[in-house]
Order: sequence, then C-alpha cells, then structure tokens
Amino acid sequence: MPRRGTPMFPDGTGPAADPAGSHHERRIRSFQPRRSRVSPTQADALRRLWPTWGLDIDGLSRIDLDAFFDGLPVVLEIGFGMGEATAQMAAADPDTGILGCDVHTPGQGNLLGLAERNGLSNIRVANGDAIILLREMLAPASLAGLRVYFPDPWPKKRHHKRRLVQPEFIALAATRLAPGALVHCATDWEPYAEQMLEVLSAEPTLENLHPGYAPRPDFRPLTKFEGQGLDKGHVVHDLLFRRRDA
Repeated sequence: MPRRGTPMFPDGTGPAADPAGSHHERRIRSFQPRRSRVSPTQADALRRLWPTWGLDIDGLSRIDLDAFFDGLPVVLEIGFGMGEATAQMAAADPDTGILGCDVHTPGQGNLLGLAERNGLSNIRVANGDAIILLREMLAPASLAGLRVYFPDPWPKKRHHKRRLVQPEFIALAATRLAPGALVHCATDWEPYAEQMLEVLSAEPTLENLHPGYAPRPDFRPLTKFEGQGLDKGHVVHDLLFRRRDA
C-alpha cells in the first residue's frame, strides 16, 4: 500500500481517488469511498486492465457506449461489491454489456480480475459518483437497464437522506433508460424496500411488472450481502419496473 496521501495509481494506471474533483457540486452522497486493503492481485488487475476496461467518472465528457461496449446494449449496475454476482450475470448473458459503477477499489480490481479469468469481454468498470455518471456522461435513452442490488440502507432516520433510491435519482435515471428498459432493485431491509416501491411507483415513466414486489428473477445470482441478510433472518424484496414506451 502507498503511504497516506500518495496516489495509489499514479499517471492514470488505475482508478482515481476523486475523479470528479471540484468540477461538480458537493452534496450529501449515498456512498463512502473505500480504497484500503487492495490485494496485490487486485492491484495488478487494475494496473493492467483499467486503461482498457475502466472509466473514471469525471463528469467532463459523454461516454460513447456503443464504442465502449462494441455495440452491445448496456445495463448500468450501481454498487457491485466484490463483483462475483456481476461476473455471473455477464457470463450468463454475453450479448449484454454491464457497466458496473462502484467506489470500492478492492471490488473494482476483483471484478476486473474475474472478467479476465473468465473471458468476459462484456464488463466495464466505472469509478465514482453514479449521479454524475447519469447526469453528465450518459446520453438520454442510452441504457437497456438499471440494477441496484442491496444498496446501503442507511438505517438511522437522520441518514435516510443518504439513500440512493430517492425521487430525484429515479427521475434522472429514467431519462437515461431506453423504452422497455428494465429497472431492477433488491434489498433485504424492509423499510428501504417500502421506500423503493413507493418511489418507483410514483415515477410516471415507469410501470411495475408485478402487483407490488416481484419474485426473485432467475438471472439475479445470490449476492454476498443477500446471504448475510438471509443469515440474519431478513426478507429479501425484488422490484422490477419497466420504462414505458412513451
């Protein structure tokens, strides 16, 4: 590990510590950047693969998704953890690109390593704030789907404002979804599930594919956080909404 204050990946050899810098407003965020405990294997994957498969969310230019994913339809996954479930979904559906957005450096390196070892050419990793990615760097109607699996529930009432799934976030994300695009959220925190259902149902451009919560779809693998929740006796809720055609 580099000394405190020293860039972990200098000269663009890996994800930047604060890619958006001062280009965009400071606000309450739904995430806490974590860059510690990067293993040598993860660091090696980042240094070798980041220039080709990685993207810093600096908010300065729009991404050409067709070029970045060789013409595949693209699903945005926000918060992929260590990337095991993401890699499984990419392997099961090679005709869909997955743009995984996270700020956890070990997870970024782990997912890139999984992609390389399993020959998964349909994975890209974005580092930074998903709000800036959606607002500044993705074109309208450019996404084939949005996945938010087990986001931080911020259980204390005073922290609820930090939750990702809020009306403003969903309204923004909906503008980046192509007609027919699928929005898939999952959580094991009951109050957050209720908030997700309320927020998604209130967005006029989305329609619920089920009366309330959805059965867990076959394409979503069991995630680490899901397993931890189940071990604690939590009930997992899936929500499946679709972008309306008009």
